[in-house]
Amino acid sequence: MAKKLKLEGLDCASCAYEIEEALKKEGFEFALVNFATKEAVIEGDVEKAKEIIKKVEPDVEVIEADEHGHSHHGHHHEHGEEDPKKALYFIIPSLMLFGIGVVLRYYYGMDNAFVFGVFVASYLLVGWKVLRSAVVNSIHGNVFDENFLIAVATLGAFAIREYPEGVAVMLFYVVGEFFQDLAVDRSRRSIKALLALKAEYANLLRNGEVIKVKPEELKVGDTILVKPGEKVPVDGVVIEGESTVDTSALTGESVPRTLREGEEILSGMVNLSGLLKVKVTKELSESTISRILELVENASARKAKTEKFITRFAHYYTPAVVGLAVLVATVPPLITGDPFSTWVYRALVLLVISCPCALVLSIPLGYFGGIGRAAREGILVKGSNYLDALKDASIVAFDKTGTLTKGVFKVTKVETRNGFSEEEIIRFAALAEAHSNHPIAKAIREAYGKEINEAEIVEYEEIAGHGVRVRIDGIEVLVGNDRLLHRFKVEHDTCRVKGTVAHVVINGKYAGYIIISDEIKDDAPLAVKELKRLGVKKVVMVTGDSRDVAEEIAKQLGLDGFYAELLPEDKVRVIEELEKEKGDGTVVFVGDGINDAPVLARADVGVAMGALGSDAAVETADVVIMDDKPSKLPEGIRIARKTQRIVWQNIVFALGVKLAFISLGILGEATMWEAVFADVGVALIAVFNAMRILR
Repeated sequence: MAKKLKLEGLDCASCAYEIEEALKKEGFEFALVNFATKEAVIEGDVEKAKEIIKKVEPDVEVIEADEHGHSHHGHHHEHGEEDPKKALYFIIPSLMLFGIGVVLRYYYGMDNAFVFGVFVASYLLVGWKVLRSAVVNSIHGNVFDENFLIAVATLGAFAIREYPEGVAVMLFYVVGEFFQDLAVDRSRRSIKALLALKAEYANLLRNGEVIKVKPEELKVGDTILVKPGEKVPVDGVVIEGESTVDTSALTGESVPRTLREGEEILSGMVNLSGLLKVKVTKELSESTISRILELVENASARKAKTEKFITRFAHYYTPAVVGLAVLVATVPPLITGDPFSTWVYRALVLLVISCPCALVLSIPLGYFGGIGRAAREGILVKGSNYLDALKDASIVAFDKTGTLTKGVFKVTKVETRNGFSEEEIIRFAALAEAHSNHPIAKAIREAYGKEINEAEIVEYEEIAGHGVRVRIDGIEVLVGNDRLLHRFKVEHDTCRVKGTVAHVVINGKYAGYIIISDEIKDDAPLAVKELKRLGVKKVVMVTGDSRDVAEEIAKQLGLDGFYAELLPEDKVRVIEELEKEKGDGTVVFVGDGINDAPVLARADVGVAMGALGSDAAVETADVVIMDDKPSKLPEGIRIARKTQRIVWQNIVFALGVKLAFISLGILGEATMWEAVFADVGVALIAVFNAMRILR
């Protein structure tokens, strides 16, 4: 059985990578560390895993989670999340002290004890965590990490009495980490909103009495009552009563469904009208809503890990630079007989030049700039790794209702027969549907647009599953589906119509039909066109709606294909099939309903509609479009690609300058000030370049 561990205090992607590698080396066949959710999923001895994790990352607290993913020490889980903005309490005072120190140095010189104290205070304010990590990690055998290199370089600068440079290097490193933490903090996804789908209680019928119990207590065979307005707690079968239910949480469909005796009812549905007596067929852990929650959690664990360039780079770069510095400090004096102090100075200059600050700072800042720019355009990206994945989009799958369409029903066509006019059909249909709250009835009344005089309606009969029969001033009107026409043996020439249809019969004569459609969003065709222009190989639609409706919309939008009549687990399966076709690119899914949450989590990049989308979809998604316009997706891809270009410019520029200055440092042609320029100057230029994204 796979077990889940919460890793409180896991604050860097490279740490997650190292923990996972260590677990695999120690014989764990399955070990997955999810940096985004701060979780490790393992198969094997939990205590052994805890020991390994503590050895690799002593600052990480390991908390065992139960089968539902809740930590046993709830208060850790609730309060263990640190606000990255707390770092500003140290960064701002440190910056002020650094400025004071630089000014005082000109007046009193570097030898003044007070000046030295100001620089030390500034250094320790931001550097104490880095120094502590460098020491603790070194003790545990993890010597060559970023913390170690920063610590050696900055302490080296202090050793050769270049205090401002030592503080500047540490400050820039910590500011870089701060921006990285901010970006990561956004990417932490929460599925707490999904829990709102779960019913708080169930009305258990026992010995003629109704008892309120927790859904967990229900057993197969129990009988429960579901009152109007209540959520269905578990899966079951209706044994008494009839009602309309809102299924949008499960299928994404905005049209309520009518359920009768003998029909299946699923957890997560909301009862809208009648009282239902339901026989329980599945316990909570097996019910639809629990499966959706489980899908989301498992899907986020199966996310592809975006290993940051800097993480892999530091594995080789840091030991190489430290080794080179040691050689420069020791070998030349032994060969030439020069004083050691000259070559130790060059070695320390080398360490300051080669400190990866420009990269450590400009890469997250570049991504952060990209995230900021996207936010300005109304696109919220929850982390730099999602920007990375977005730029490689090769397959885009859209949900239909509320994503490509407005989710609002309107009369789009009125077809007349037997000499009746459109006005007559709409008027009689609106009067017939005067008492109904169904979205289709509302659409017909809106299309009529006039005051309805209910006094005209003499008789009213609702025929379940068929439609309505009314008498209006001596005229008999039938409004409903094709089954209604056959039931009353009305002669008609049209049975199958693409879309949602209401047939109208006046005094036994077929008058025609009304097509009610969900309107396509104005910018949906543009979104599809732009995605293809950007080189996206395949744009498809994935929906719970009927095949006919899906086919019609796919044709209108020029999509490459569609998948219809799907439940949430079917959508996940479709995304997994598309994964096989993506090549080097990524699969992007765009949705808005609670039912889309598992698919949003499973796709390489999940994009949610934020204005009308459900809270769960917004929480689970990697990218949120705040104004619900699908045309924002191609804009997001453009921003992601520009961000990537700027990030790689920074990497090439920083490494190029550093290699040049490393050569000059070894030859003794670079002083500490030049070393600081090569480090801090390059970092600043890289930062300004990163800020271009915001323009």
